[in-house]
Order: sequence, then C-alpha cells, then structure tokens
Amino acid sequence: MKQLIKTSVKRPIGVIMIVLAVLALGVMSLRNLAVDLFPEIDLPVAVVATNYQDAAPEDVQNLISRPLESAVSAVEGIDTVQSQSQSGSSMVMMMFQNGTDLDQALLDVREQVDQVKGMLPDGAGDPNILRFSPDSLPVMYLGLTGDDLAELTEIADQQIVPFFERQEGVASVTIEGGLEREIQIELDEASLEQYGISPQSVMDTLGSENSSSSIGTVEQGNQDLQIRVIGEFDNIEDIENTQIQSEAGGVVRISDIADVQDDFKETSSETMVNGEHALVLSVMKQTDANTVEVASNITDAMPGMMEDLPEGMGLNTIIDTSEFIEMSIDSVMNNILIGGAIAFLILLLFLKSIRATIVIGLSIPIAIIATFVLMYFTGQTLNVLSLGGLALGIGMMLDSSIIILENIYSYRRRGYSLFEAATKGSIELAPAVIASTTTTLVVFLPIVFVEGMSSDLFTPLALAVSFSLVASLVVAITLVPMLSSKLLANVMEGSGKRYWFDRFLNWLKTRYGKGLEKVLRFRKTTVLVTILAIIGSLFLIPRIGMEFMPSADQGQAQITVETPPGSSLDYTIGMTEQVDDILADYEEYMDVSYVTIGSADFTGSMNESTYTLQLIPASERDRSTEQIMVEIDERVQHIAGADIAASAMDGGMEMGDPITIQLNGPENDTLIDLSEQVLAEMEEVEGVTNTTSTAEDGIPQMEIRVDEDAASSYGLSGSQITSQLEMKFSGQVVGQYREEGQEIDITIAYPEDTRTSIEDLLDSSIQSPSGATVPLDELVEIEQAEGPQTLLRENQQAQMNVSSGVVGRDLGSVVSDIETKLSQMDFPEGYSYSIGGQAEDMEEAFMELGVALIFSIFLVYIVLAVQFENLLQPFIIMFALPTTIIGVIGGLFVTNISLSVAGFIGIIMLAGIVVNNSIVLVDYINILRRRGMDQIEAIIEAGRSRLRPIMMTSLTTILAMVPLGLGIGEGAELQQPLAVTIIFGLTISSIFTLFFVPVIYLIFDNITKKVRGRRKRKKAAKK
Repeated sequence: MKQLIKTSVKRPIGVIMIVLAVLALGVMSLRNLAVDLFPEIDLPVAVVATNYQDAAPEDVQNLISRPLESAVSAVEGIDTVQSQSQSGSSMVMMMFQNGTDLDQALLDVREQVDQVKGMLPDGAGDPNILRFSPDSLPVMYLGLTGDDLAELTEIADQQIVPFFERQEGVASVTIEGGLEREIQIELDEASLEQYGISPQSVMDTLGSENSSSSIGTVEQGNQDLQIRVIGEFDNIEDIENTQIQSEAGGVVRISDIADVQDDFKETSSETMVNGEHALVLSVMKQTDANTVEVASNITDAMPGMMEDLPEGMGLNTIIDTSEFIEMSIDSVMNNILIGGAIAFLILLLFLKSIRATIVIGLSIPIAIIATFVLMYFTGQTLNVLSLGGLALGIGMMLDSSIIILENIYSYRRRGYSLFEAATKGSIELAPAVIASTTTTLVVFLPIVFVEGMSSDLFTPLALAVSFSLVASLVVAITLVPMLSSKLLANVMEGSGKRYWFDRFLNWLKTRYGKGLEKVLRFRKTTVLVTILAIIGSLFLIPRIGMEFMPSADQGQAQITVETPPGSSLDYTIGMTEQVDDILADYEEYMDVSYVTIGSADFTGSMNESTYTLQLIPASERDRSTEQIMVEIDERVQHIAGADIAASAMDGGMEMGDPITIQLNGPENDTLIDLSEQVLAEMEEVEGVTNTTSTAEDGIPQMEIRVDEDAASSYGLSGSQITSQLEMKFSGQVVGQYREEGQEIDITIAYPEDTRTSIEDLLDSSIQSPSGATVPLDELVEIEQAEGPQTLLRENQQAQMNVSSGVVGRDLGSVVSDIETKLSQMDFPEGYSYSIGGQAEDMEEAFMELGVALIFSIFLVYIVLAVQFENLLQPFIIMFALPTTIIGVIGGLFVTNISLSVAGFIGIIMLAGIVVNNSIVLVDYINILRRRGMDQIEAIIEAGRSRLRPIMMTSLTTILAMVPLGLGIGEGAELQQPLAVTIIFGLTISSIFTLFFVPVIYLIFDNITKKVRGRRKRKKAAKK
C-alpha cells in the first residue's frame, strides 16, 4: 500500500493515463449498456395452458387439469402446482424452488406433458408450455382504427404485423379484437332428413376428401417417381361440390344439404380505444432486447407504415412503456447531478479552495464512469435501481478522498513539504479508509444469498454502490495524493473568502469539546439517555406500517367490469358504456383509454370488461393516479347490474393482488361457504378495497343426464348423443382450408337460429345408427342448474381465493387486522388458510433481509477485528449501529413512509456506513495515545480533530441523497424509502458517534485497565 501511494505521487503521468483509459472505456460501456425500468426478474414459474372449447369448468378440471397436474408434479424442483379450470380453458401453473434451472425444468415439463397429451379428450387443444417472465409483457400497444373491422383485420394480418415483426428487437406482434376467418358449412336439418344423411357422414366425408397422401413410387427410366394423391380443397366450389353417398344409394353434393360461406368466426369480444372500435397490436420484445430501443424502432417505423394505410384508417400508440422508463432514468440522472452539485458545494464550503475541491470532486465522475465499465462487463442493465445505487453512493464516493485530503492538510499545516504531506498523510490513514470502505462493501454480501424478487431487484443496486465505492477508494489512495502534491502548493496561504465558516467551525469545535467533556464525565447518564431514546423509537414502529414495495406513479390504471355470470356480450357492452360516461368527466387526466369487452384470451369470458387507462405524466396533473382512481371507484359503485372495481396499477411491476387469502380443503361446497365468511370479515377491515372471491355466483347451465337404457334400445351410446349435441350447439372443425399460406378452419354447424334458446335444445332430436330420428327428451333428462365459474386447485387439493386491494393504510397493518379476524374463525377439520399475494412476498422478503442484516453486522465486525487486530475495539465502534434505529424509525414516521423492502435495504446499507465515522474517530484516538497522549485528552483531541472530516463525509453523503429523499420526478418513489432511511439514520448516528462512541470507548477502556490490573496483581501475589 505504501509503495502504491508513493509510486502514484512520483509517477503522475502514469496515473493520468490510466484514468483516461478508464474514462474512454466508461464512455463506450455507457453507449452499449441496455436501458430498462427494472432489472431482469427471473421468476421460477412455468405455465401449461390448454383450450377445451365450450367445456364446463368441471369437465375441464377432470379431463385436462387433473391429468396435467399429476404429470408435472413429478418434475424435480417443483414447489407448488396450481391449476385454474374454467369454461373452455385450463391453466396449470408450476412454481419451482429458488435456484432451479428453469430451462432444464421446462424440458422436463414438456416431456411429462407429452406423455399425457394423447390421453386428453378429443377437441382439446395442444398444451402450450410457457415460461412466465415480466419480460414477456408487451413493450408497446398500438391501436388500428377504421370503419371496416374485416378490412382492419386483413391489413393487420398481412401488412402491419409482418412489417413490425421485421423491426430489430421485436419478437412478435399479436392482434386483439380482430376477426378470424372461417369456412362455415351450415347444415340444413330438413335436407339431411330428406336425403337420409347423418351429420357424422358429412364430417367423415369432408375429412377424407380434404387430404393429400403418398401411395408409393413408380419407375420412369432411371428415376423413381413419388406417387402423391392430391385431394385438398383449392376453392369454395370444391367444398360445395363434394359428393356424399346417401342411404338410398344416390349421390348428394354438400351444396344440396348445406350452405357454404367464407366468413368470420363469431366474436366473443370487442376492443375500443378512446371510444372507437379498434384493433390493438401488442408488441413483444426479444428476451435480450432493450425495451427503449425496441420502442424507438417501432416509433420510427410507424410513419412509413401509416403512409401505406388506406384512407380512413389510423395507427397510433396507445401505451409505450419506454416513455416512463426514459422519464424515470432522466429523473434519476437529474438527482445524481443535483446530488453531485450539492456535494461539490459542501466541499467548497469546508475547503474554501477550488483546487482542493476539484481534487476531491474528481472522485465522483471517475467513480461513476468506472462503475459503468464494471456494470457492462458483469452484464447489468442501466435501470432505475442501479442508477439509484449511484445516486445513493454520490456522497459516499467522496468519503475516502475527504479523509485522505484532510490528513494531507494536517501534515501541510505542520510544515511538511507537498510530497511528504501527500505520502505521509495518505499512508497514515489508508488502512482506516480501506477498512471503512470494506465495511460498507461487506454488508452487501449477504444480499447475494437472499432469494426471490428482493434479490433480483436489489442485487444490481448493491453492485452499483459497490463498484462505485471500490473505484472511489482506488481514486482516494492514488489520484488524490498525486493531485494534492501538484495542486495544493498555495492552498494553505490566507484565510480565503469563507473565513466566516472557519470561525464557525472553530466555535463548533470549542462547543463540541466542552460537550464531549460533559458526556465523558456523566457516562452513565449518557448511556441511559441513549437506551431510552432507542426504546422510545421502537414504540413508533406500529405507526409507520409496512409494505412490500413502494408504488411508482406510472400513470397507469385499470377498471374491471364484471356482469352476472352468463351475461351476453351486448349486456356487458351496455355496462361498459355507463363507465365511459363517468370517465368522460376525467378527460383532462386521460391520455388513452383502452377497453377489452369480453374474452380477449383463454382466461376471459363475455361477462367481463377490462379498461387499461394511461394518464398524463404525474408532473402535468395535480393529483396522483391512486387519488383519481379512488374517486372513480367510488362513483362506479353506483352503477347497478355489475361488479366494478377501479385501481391504480403498480408502477410497471406485476406483483399480484396486495392480499390473497388462500382457502384449501377437500370439498368445494365447504370452501365456498368459508370464502363467503372470509369475504365478509375482510370487508369490515379498514383499508380493504375491491374484495373479490373465486367463489362468485355460479354460471347458469343446463345439465343433461343420458338414460342409458333408453339410449341402448335405439342402438345409441352416451358418447354418440353427446357428439351430435355438440355438433348442433357448438359446431365442429373438420379440417383446414389452405389459401396463400394461411390455414383457415372449416367448421360444420347448424344455423344459429336453431341453437340459441332452451326451446331449441328441448326440441332437438338424435339420429340413430339405423337412420331413425329420436326426440332428445326420450333419451335424456334435462334440468337447469348452476355451475362454478372457475375451479382452483393447489397441490392437487381444491382451493378458493379471496383477494383485495389496500387503500389509505399500509399493507402490514391491514394484514395484521385480517389475521386477527381469521384466527377467530372456526375452520372445519381438514380446511386451512394461508395469506398470499404481496403480503406473503413481503413477509418472506423481510425474513430473508433480516437474516441478511444479522450476517452483514457480523461481517462488519469481522472486518473491523482484522483491521484493528483487536476483538474489543470493533465492538466499541459498532455501538454506533443501535443509534441508527432512532433515525430510521423517526425519519419514516416524520415523512409518513412505510417500511418496505427498499427501506430494509437502506438499513442494511447503514450497517456498513455508520461505522465509518466511528472507525476514523477510534483509529485517531489510538494514534494519539500511541504518541503518548493521556486517555481523556486523546479522546477529546481526536473528537475535535476529526469533527471536520466527519462533518464533511456525513454532510456530503446526507445532502447528496436529499433529491432522492424528496421523491421528486418519475419513478423516484422507488428509491425514496431507501434514501430517507439513510438520510435520517446517518444524521442521528453521526451525532451519537461524536458523543456516545467516545463514552463507550472510555467505559470499555477503563474496564480493560481494571481487568489487566487485577491480572497483574494476581500474578504478583502468586510470585
């Protein structure tokens, strides 16, 4: 270390060249760093999704969900398997243990699914195996508007989607709200009876005629020619002219018994943008692509596409997630610049020399740029949290340089030359500087072992702070001594323009010295007051509350409209129009309103509508998104005929419902009763809003039970009756019609007006194998019943969920009240509950971070013990840690901010930061005592001498974080708890360090002397 410092001072050109090389690498790294809102979150979750058209939830669960559950449960690393079965779809979600290789797990899941795929019922779609990731969410939503929905769909399919998918970084573009082309064969029941042809014969004939196959080879000279029979339909006429053999032996064409049309499938949803019918295009980025670049590429390409659109069509951006990312990044960068400027001014105030300030101020840009280099080579992204780490580290980057320069100053005041002052001053305090930096670094090591979302989010922040501190340490022991030896020749001359500040410091030193004498004299009182202050602050914990993550006001909100089960699409549209009327009163806040009415994917239904609202930027409105949505929610509750909920979306992070009560047990009926009781109890808790239950009102349905004896008398089986009914009321796909690379379903069905009412069902007839027509009521019993909307299972056991949002209170307090109510409920044997959602994530994160904090404190002690080669003095230094509790809790209480994961990370960081001042103080006490100074005198003189550098390091760190602590700018809410925690914690601990740590030092030093004296007397007595 000594040689490194001396070499740096002797060889300034070499140091400068290295710095220039780092700066060049930093600029190149910054240009190539990917930009995103949050770090990549690796959730060990996979999903198997399967369609089973028009099947009831019970059938979906028994025939699809259960076999898939059993299959995937055997995969290694599975923690929880959940299934969701509803009308027409099944979703099986697998949550793996942390640390599981998800790529290998997905291969294992695929193998298990392939083994049972053949056992799934006819008509079930192929299972889709998906890896769930926040990166799979769309980066942009585009709206295509026009008068003709069919034309919009065609242009979107053939022009717009291929065009955007060719743009760099785009993985796929999906269409929502479009029409799907279909060849519809509408059977004429009277004609079928006239010709004696069954619907099954029509299906079999069309399936066999619409196929091509190879039947062998023949020789032609020296060649073998493949013989291939072409039988696929080339046009609609081919379908119409397909011949069917009637029972009488005649030939009948399809056109004689059916009407063939090239049309569109019946739609079950509509999409509207700002009140206009539209198609919505969702742009997905590639896994390794940059969100901002992809969005920029799409935005740049849009004008060229819009020029090619027919007149009357419009293409515009609905939601661009990159806008909030760019605003958030700009906000953090502004906070970094403001914090750096504040730190620079503080230095100038203390040093009253521009040269000296520049010497230290260079630490900031060099450390930041070096951090960009390390971030690039470790694969990090430039996001709100990693940049937040830099913003938080601005002040800390200067600590090492301030301490070194201050000691160089002291040597200059004693008459040493520039070279001697630079080398001796640096060498003397280099070990203390290294120790203080190391203590700040080691607190981040346990975070590496924290699992889940907390680790994914805050490891980049920890790395950014660590990289910047390492870089600033290298600068402090190389560049600062070198520049000091060259630039500080005239710094000691004159009092400068800020002489008033030196007078203030001298006055403060005098007052501090007298105050320190008093606390050293009244040591017991000082310790007692400190303990009482710590205990008193603990009583504030229930009043600050807890939450998982602070919400960022991204300006996105959601409104869900749920009409009674079984409602028609038209009825749901009517309810949605009433919501539109209310939203019209908030046009000044709205940028875009995008609503999907009905089922937009396999999880929806026609009795649901979902609004996605994009508000204008937070800086342009006088109310937060949450305040606006709370008011809208109050107004929509007055709309009769639907359950409507309005809420703000959570800052770009999809973390689920704040509170989810998961009820498990063997019987669905009992779970439904329990869920109703839990729902009622939750609604009584203050702060609970938008409560929902998966045991909502059931879907009305008709249950048909086949009379096996009656059916067998006509030569019919239950499956034959089911197949004919399915044909009549659902239609069946009998093949594909290929045209210009497209595969279009060929669907056979009865006319719509013969399959819509209950009378149509009751008047139905079944055709027996002999050709006889049998009325349906002779074969079955029909009764009206009510079936569930959704069936849930977890780990192959039935489940019901009750979910809610939280408004006006912190998450921790609401959860505590709910737990109190649930503990008073009487659950039947075999039934249990657990709390999930963000509440569960918060509890797990706090437990893991609590363990990380304990290990961080232990590692700090280890580093100090190695540094001082003493087991007692590190213990004395760490007495500054308990006093941070006063600042942390008091700061959160004063600013009305709940303790979150971000705030907990701040507490862990404080464990490494607050001891730095103690290290400098205790280390200098030891130096003075080695010089022969008396105990009390050394403590007071060390305090007076170190007051200036302690104030400089504390003020630069604290004030540089003030911009983040104020939470100004887009996305600043995410770092605000962390900044507030450090600002208040470091402020209070710095004060206690100056008074409480010297008292503890004196107490333990006196105890040590007494112990040593007793040992000496015992040894003397033995002699």
